[in-house]
Amino acid sequence: KRRHREIWPRMLDALRRQMVDRQLGEAGDRVLVEERLEGQEISVFGFVDGQRVSQLVAACDYKRAGDGDTGPNTGGMGSYSPPSCAVWNDSMYSRVRTEIMEPVVAALAEQGNPYVGVLYAGLILTPSGPKVIEFNCRLGDPEAQVVLPRLKTDLLEVMIGTARGDATAVSLDWDSRACVGAVVASGGYPGSYETGYTIDGLDAVGPEASVFHAGTALVNGRAVSAGGRVLTVTSLGDTRDEARRRAYSNAARVSFTDSFYRNDIALSE
Repeated sequence: KRRHREIWPRMLDALRRQMVDRQLGEAGDRVLVEERLEGQEISVFGFVDGQRVSQLVAACDYKRAGDGDTGPNTGGMGSYSPPSCAVWNDSMYSRVRTEIMEPVVAALAEQGNPYVGVLYAGLILTPSGPKVIEFNCRLGDPEAQVVLPRLKTDLLEVMIGTARGDATAVSLDWDSRACVGAVVASGGYPGSYETGYTIDGLDAVGPEASVFHAGTALVNGRAVSAGGRVLTVTSLGDTRDEARRRAYSNAARVSFTDSFYRNDIALSE
């Protein structure tokens, strides 16, 4: 009952925003109420050649805008890879591969619609096992920004092998180090926000970090904000804590008017 008391206000608020306030336009005319799934959320990626699935890799992202998973849902405020061994281990890897990824790829092929590309499964690891929230035909954002820095194999070779019909032709070699990324967003995101602010500090980012541009533009030779999720600052580290410290140290060097980021990415699992 307590859980229901916590859920209902949030559900009603979501319905009001979509069906009354029309935040999503016509897309909010109909809603589907599904079973609530509780557990760790992870994103799992594999290259698919129409029949076979490559080695899998996983990441965890943070959807809510505020620390402690508060505030509205966003497209993602940060992520890290890999998940801890308690979450993503050999047993879970095998279950996801044999119960989810391979059956989906086989079903698409049997239907005459073989899929070639990156298959991204958004999962909840419930007490009864992994459950699918969504599939995407792409590398997810911001998860790709912490997964690709760990890929030691030439990405082009992997893509060519996949496109030519053998996603397993090239063995994927993953860096054992952790990667953490924090999204620097525009104030007000995912609601209304202002753009066009000059982004300062990009030249102060150290060589141990990478900056992925998302909602930016170049105006008169200067980078300015041009979206809700503006930048993601990522870093590798021998441990997740080290990667986290490096990512946040560099994210703090980048700023623009009303910018913000979550302070608890990869803090706990």
